[in-house]
Amino acid sequence: MWIYEKKLQHPICVSCPDVAFAKLVITQYGGPNGELSASLQYLNQRYSMPTNMAKAVLTDIGTEELAHQEMIASLVYKLTCGAGPKDFEKAGWSAKWAQNGPGMFWMDANGVPWIANNTDYPLGEPYKSRV
Repeated sequence: MWIYEKKLQHPICVSCPDVAFAKLVITQYGGPNGELSASLQYLNQRYSMPTNMAKAVLTDIGTEELAHQEMIASLVYKLTCGAGPKDFEKAGWSAKWAQNGPGMFWMDANGVPWIANNTDYPLGEPYKSRV
């Protein structure tokens, strides 16, 4: 059972906008190895687990990865809060402003949108059940 408290476990403290740093951090949100990919991989892999305990562990890990997205999104939002188009342009991220404004979007630091191929299994081999 989960209890959702509407507060971050670790508060995100940002003193001023820093769009250049936000551009680097966003890849942990929706880049190829970011939290979205990790959460979906764990939640998908749970279906091929041979025991209920293994399924439960992967469900818990996948859910935790979703919580990490919330922390990353909060950080990026605070780093871009109050920044305008000129700030995004200065950081080399003007396309992000043109497409999403200050809103969040799953992308890497280059602005490449997240795609389902980012959830590839290691070496391209899916988990094979021994059952």
